[in-house]
Amino acid sequence: MHSIFRIIVLLAWALGAASAQAAGDHELARQALQQGQVLPLRQVLDKIEREHQGQVLKIEFEEDDGRYIYEIRLLQKDGRMAKLKVDAVDGRVLKIKRKGD
Repeated sequence: MHSIFRIIVLLAWALGAASAQAAGDHELARQALQQGQVLPLRQVLDKIEREHQGQVLKIEFEEDDGRYIYEIRLLQKDGRMAKLKVDAVDGRVLKIKRKGD
């Protein structure tokens, strides 16, 4: 019984940490947008959906070595999953990783 309680506590902690991280990412993105440092997400998504023909499933915003990045997971029309790293400043795709390649 003690180990089950420990697992529950660890899961609650992990979910709380993930939620705090997401809130931090959201705040960072909002500040960067207000300061004119990044493109609006909608503008980036329109470009990605048009150029890579797929449905966006997940979006993350991060700062990587002083560069703002949108990490976008996309379900493409052929059924493959693609993970795109997109420069949040100009919307340029920096890297594409596809499952099955």
